[in-house]
Amino acid sequence: MARVPSDPSLPARSASADAIPAVSLVIPVYNEEESLPALFDALDHAITALPQPVEAVLVDDGSRDRSFAQLREAAAVRPWLRVVRFRRNFGQTAAIAAGIDHSRAPIIVALDADLQNDPKDIPLLLKRLDEGFDVVSGWRRDRKDKAVTRRLPSVIANWLIGRVSGVRIHDYGCTLKAYRRWVLEPYGLYGEMHRFIPVYASWAGARVTEMEVTHHPRRAGVSKYGLGRVFKVLLDLLTVTFLGGYSTKPIYFFGKPALALCTGGLLSAFVWLAQFVKGHVLDRPGEWVQPVTLLLLAVFLFSIGVQLLLMGLLGEILIRTYHESQGKKTYLVGDKVNFTGAPQA
Repeated sequence: MARVPSDPSLPARSASADAIPAVSLVIPVYNEEESLPALFDALDHAITALPQPVEAVLVDDGSRDRSFAQLREAAAVRPWLRVVRFRRNFGQTAAIAAGIDHSRAPIIVALDADLQNDPKDIPLLLKRLDEGFDVVSGWRRDRKDKAVTRRLPSVIANWLIGRVSGVRIHDYGCTLKAYRRWVLEPYGLYGEMHRFIPVYASWAGARVTEMEVTHHPRRAGVSKYGLGRVFKVLLDLLTVTFLGGYSTKPIYFFGKPALALCTGGLLSAFVWLAQFVKGHVLDRPGEWVQPVTLLLLAVFLFSIGVQLLLMGLLGEILIRTYHESQGKKTYLVGDKVNFTGAPQA
């Protein structure tokens, strides 16, 4: 049975089922039946201590234990708690995306259900948003996880993501982050993309910062992540880099290696032709070196280059079809002046 708030004297500032909240907490849940009772207690205190109305959207990501039963029981006595249940396990990013879609507040705070993230840090994140930032990312500086399987891969991934994206924060993998809704709305989340939201936001002109947050050892249950997740993150980083730098001009992405390969093919062909002339026209057989190899190399490099160039052109056609068929813009508008009554972009 889900616990009721442990301190009923705390002021009830949480949002009711019908009231529009000011802050939405988004919490993915997957096989966390041992952690949920403590999570409910922590949320009871964290939410009632906030001055603005708050809702919590907990997304059951296809749990196979009693997690959903506990969520349903907790929601029965907490009007601010909303529950979404997946038919099967879709992953953390999908759960966060569903939580965002089913939330209502202009400010969204995401955190994990295992209580390694401390709900007591939520007011500090909101305070940083009030300072004018659009995204506040948690930094688990004193991280309580295994060094080899969790912390070391995280350090490498964070360095690589910062290096490639140009958005330098210490801890992309920390779920505890606060966002303004406008930052999240233009983007669909796929794969492990939730960790790249600060990158998307920065590229869209948002002000991104980070702050140190408390990180606790896992109190119950087992971690759902291992070293295999690193490869997914690397592939997603490649996708993010492409979407961020070339999503509206794919010909640039394919064109650069295409020109390099075509140039290599032409140089190989020139060397082959020069050797042919020396070996046959000038009658110098001793200087005739690997004619077949050079010719094959020239044909191979030039052919691959042409194929990449054609892929870039096809990408240009697809991008234009994507944007024009759905009425999507290739830009994001921040502010407008003297446009009252005019159509909005």
